[in-house]
Amino acid sequence: MPTGGWEREAVLTAPAPDPGAADRLRALPGVAAVRPGPGRLLKIVVAEPGEIVTEIGPCFTAFRAAWPDLPRTWDNPGFVVRYAHARAVAVARWARDLGVPVDGFAPGELSGPWDRAVLRVLAELPSRCERAEPGWAAYLERLALAYHDAHERAPAVPVGDEPARPVHTARLRMAGAVRLVISEGLTANGRTAPDRL
Repeated sequence: MPTGGWEREAVLTAPAPDPGAADRLRALPGVAAVRPGPGRLLKIVVAEPGEIVTEIGPCFTAFRAAWPDLPRTWDNPGFVVRYAHARAVAVARWARDLGVPVDGFAPGELSGPWDRAVLRVLAELPSRCERAEPGWAAYLERLALAYHDAHERAPAVPVGDEPARPVHTARLRMAGAVRLVISEGLTANGRTAPDRL
């Protein structure tokens, strides 16, 4: 389970099944540090939080959210979620047109505060998949809002005459993860995931 805001470091909290768990975790690739947490919990600092975008998979269960189609304003959470999907789809089209490479993903490029905010919400997915009441509607709304902020403040495609850089490839991969999660969530809610709005 992710802990904190991830602005400075990406921390996951997990139970310690036995006294040697911390040492075993420290030896794993991608683990920067392991610290004791409250009770029998460990705080695991992830070296490259951007790796989460490569590990996203389907796990949504059916749920009901009363998301009307209209009005198409920021006050309507259904619009916010569907528009985030449409934006993530558009990023893939724009990246192709602007020559952003799809290969060469470097997770360390996702180190800015807006990228980290999206990664923090994406990191909740595995623990939510294990819950009896995962709160899918609220989760999708938070992911969509974080993605809108990143989309506007940390573009996944070059702006103006800027050349395509590794950060654009990383953000393109992150947009793909967001698109996958929102698409799965909308489908689980009996909705379609729009490519355009």
